Amino acid sequence: MDLLPDSAPLATKLQNTLIQYHNIGDSEWRVAKRTKDATVWRKPSEEFSGYLYKAQGVVEDVTNRIVDHIRPGPYRLDWDSLMTSMDIVETFGENCCVMRYTTAGQLWNIVAPREFVDFSYTTCYEDGLLSCGISLDYGELRPNFVRGFNHPCGWFCVPLKDHPSHSLLTGYIQTDLRGMLPQSAVDTAMASTLTNFYSDLKKALKT
Repeated sequence: MDLLPDSAPLATKLQNTLIQYHNIGDSEWRVAKRTKDATVWRKPSEEFSGYLYKAQGVVEDVTNRIVDHIRPGPYRLDWDSLMTSMDIVETFGENCCVMRYTTAGQLWNIVAPREFVDFSYTTCYEDGLLSCGISLDYGELRPNFVRGFNHPCGWFCVPLKDHPSHSLLTGYIQTDLRGMLPQSAVDTAMASTLTNFYSDLKKALKT
């Protein structure tokens, strides 16, 4: 397992990668799922053999409060139905850390529980915030979990120009779940996970 990386260059590279994703033209995306809360698109990932997913929806709250619920911290575990544990392994500063977290099984446990160790970084973006992350090969694997890997991923949250009390939340996720999984099961799980993320988040912000 690797040593922890130097946080500053990794944060800069990660931020630049997410901004590149955010500038990908609409014609390159294909709709994967639509609900009343969000739309999910996908395109082949350039990082691994799976897909890069894009999710977008309007959330009726201010940017800072939304991102506080998404990034590593006390709120996330309370509302995210997929996440079963979360520990901050290392803190590099107020907005930069390494976290270890686990996720529940999905699709009647076709997708078994997963464990991730992610570098996380939150920074300003335009009038809002960007919270982004990437997995690290770090630490011992817990028994009964498969170690997944998040290629560069993140959430852009910016206030709507006409409704500053509402925010446009756009996520880019490319998770390699690893293990012996049919690609169709992975695709179904990812699209559902992302739409559920929006509905769970909206419920949490109303409480």
